[in-house]
Amino acid sequence: IGFLATEGGSSQLWEVNPDGSGIRQVSKLDADISNFNYAPTGNAIYYTQEVQIDKVVKDIYPDLPNAKARIIDGLMYRHWDSWEDGAYSHVFFANYADGVITNPTDIMPNEAFDAPLMPNGGEEQLNWSADGKMIAYTCKKLSGTAYATSTNSDIYIYNVETKQNSNISEGIQGYDTEPRFAPDGKSIIWLSMEKAGFEADRNRIFTYDFATKNKKELTVGFDQSAENPLWSKDSKTIYFESATQATHQFYALATTPAKGQVAIRKITEGTHDLHGMSLGFDGKSTVLVGTRNTISEPAEVVKINVANGLIAQLSFANKDLLSTIKMGKVEKRMVKATDGKDILAWVIYPPDFDPTKKYPTLLYCQGGPQSVVSQFFSYRWNFQLMAANGYIVIAPNRRGLPSFGQAWNDQISGDWGGQAMKDLLSSIDDIAKEPYVDKARLGSVGASYGGYSVYWLAGNHNNRFKSFIAHCGVFNLESMYGST
Repeated sequence: IGFLATEGGSSQLWEVNPDGSGIRQVSKLDADISNFNYAPTGNAIYYTQEVQIDKVVKDIYPDLPNAKARIIDGLMYRHWDSWEDGAYSHVFFANYADGVITNPTDIMPNEAFDAPLMPNGGEEQLNWSADGKMIAYTCKKLSGTAYATSTNSDIYIYNVETKQNSNISEGIQGYDTEPRFAPDGKSIIWLSMEKAGFEADRNRIFTYDFATKNKKELTVGFDQSAENPLWSKDSKTIYFESATQATHQFYALATTPAKGQVAIRKITEGTHDLHGMSLGFDGKSTVLVGTRNTISEPAEVVKINVANGLIAQLSFANKDLLSTIKMGKVEKRMVKATDGKDILAWVIYPPDFDPTKKYPTLLYCQGGPQSVVSQFFSYRWNFQLMAANGYIVIAPNRRGLPSFGQAWNDQISGDWGGQAMKDLLSSIDDIAKEPYVDKARLGSVGASYGGYSVYWLAGNHNNRFKSFIAHCGVFNLESMYGST
């Protein structure tokens, strides 16, 4: 078993036998290792390291070794909380045998670009071919203002034998990420967005045929975003995750569907979120392994029968603790919007809810602005914790949230204070009609764009609310435009 560990301040590759014995350090490189994976053939390895390429203050002014200044003369000098420091994450290929790494090669020599994408990309953006002759990696080979204003990343293939890189997604303008070689070696798939400046676009599954060099979308007509694609062992099926109707489910895509067979089949049903899919086997049957959670249950490991969608829970880490906690009832509520469309909202009631009493009620405003209000169990904004303090909570999937088709998701673009806010007001008005809601004690809460929503509602609520709680709310769009 290979893993990364920090010894003496440096992150390096270590190994241990499956029974826990024989722990040893494999790499002693001059820089930290961030990601790694063994070739399926077992005779090679790739890993990522930071490589200093651009000069910084101490290089330009060697007489100022202690200076903590930054020289900023253009974008992109920061991405979220990660500052540009002149170093770039590069992919390295090396030979590997019996716990020994030899002949490391930077497959992106002298390139001032990151692979995987910084600051949040990881191992999911790299992949080995089954024969160990190709490495796929995600990279956005743009600089400065072009990098800051575009999301156009690409999928590159490094040929271990020829030492050449090729861009197989050239001409596709949006994010291209998460490459996955087919086990039979004939093709590769990846996730792809269409627009080069839209981080919440629909994630499509694209494929590239190595023989014909043709690329095409496999999810044409599927009005949902795909995530975490995985191949079956026979290369005939692609499994993936997708959000639909405020839940996260698992799907199967047949690469060459038989006559009369649908190309995309929904495997799972239920009011839950499924994540972290991986492929497994139960005897001779293919199963999917992942985690399941709901608004009332933190994540536990489950396995899913791909043929019939049956879900079996494998871990029970929280069973004893949850048995001591009384949760409130959660129900789905459909709210009519001002334009006649339906808004799916989750309503969470206090434990021991009594419909003859009146309860203060909170409108939850989602951030993002384009992130689904699903069956997530949050460790920051936990609906059950709010309800346990005597509040009814209504959490609507207002306009601009995924899982209801791309048109619904796109509605908020350029219209932050428009229909999305009307949907929020419609939701609190709808629940306020109930006799058990105390209309004199309504509040709105939210973070990020949800905080922006709370600010907006504070000025436009027509005396609906008595309390406003905003956390890290967006308040200066001019400043934000230059830093996102």
